[in-house]
Amino acid sequence: MRIAIEHQIVHRPTLRGKAVVQMLRLTPDNSDDQTVVHWRIDVDCDARMRSGRDGFGNAVTMLYIEEPVEAVTITATGDVLTSDAHGIVRGSNETLPPALYLRGTAATPASEAVTAFAAEAVRHCDGPLAMLHGLNAAIHRRFANDGKAAAELLSVEEAGPCDLAHLFCTGARSLGLPARFVSGFVAGEHDARPHCWAEAYVAEIGWVGFDPAIGLSPTDTHVRVAAALDAAGAAPVAGEAWGDLVPLTGETQ
Repeated sequence: MRIAIEHQIVHRPTLRGKAVVQMLRLTPDNSDDQTVVHWRIDVDCDARMRSGRDGFGNAVTMLYIEEPVEAVTITATGDVLTSDAHGIVRGSNETLPPALYLRGTAATPASEAVTAFAAEAVRHCDGPLAMLHGLNAAIHRRFANDGKAAAELLSVEEAGPCDLAHLFCTGARSLGLPARFVSGFVAGEHDARPHCWAEAYVAEIGWVGFDPAIGLSPTDTHVRVAAALDAAGAAPVAGEAWGDLVPLTGETQ
């Protein structure tokens, strides 16, 4: 599938009147089942950009704005070719061992309630892959259309796809299975919108995607951008206003 994406973010730095340094996780990576035909990031002010990678191996763009700004409009546009790999992630840039993704975070803390929910969801499942599919389906059946119920289990005010992905990660880790949060886009009937899901590691298969918002694995409608322990590590924009900005040297994008 060829997916056209145009995503705009208006970002207002917390500290006004300062220079700004931002890390943008807005660029999809090539993999065996995802090819970026073209991609560009534009901002509505004088800025410098440099491409790189974060600690999780995600493609990032460092954005340097030397003049103080009240707000920055960031626009990412491009076309991505995808194929349906039944959720299996192949050819991705992996820099960390799967065991790292057993670690809980502030957004995915160990919880007796989630542990009990996960255990019940996989009670009749045989093997890690079946357990993960069972957990994914159980989250979708019970919470995808009941944000209040999911919010109570997660101790948040309202549950959406991001929270369901966090719930999946917490539940999978409680079963001893590495899991990570994924941010990206999903194609709709007329456009592509930001979306998030999860991936879990299965021995002899590798990383497999699970989207509890639909109760299935990601398909060729999903464009994968970034993966991390939780949403904060895969956020499209990270960083705040900076005091004294060191001039950027070297190549810029």
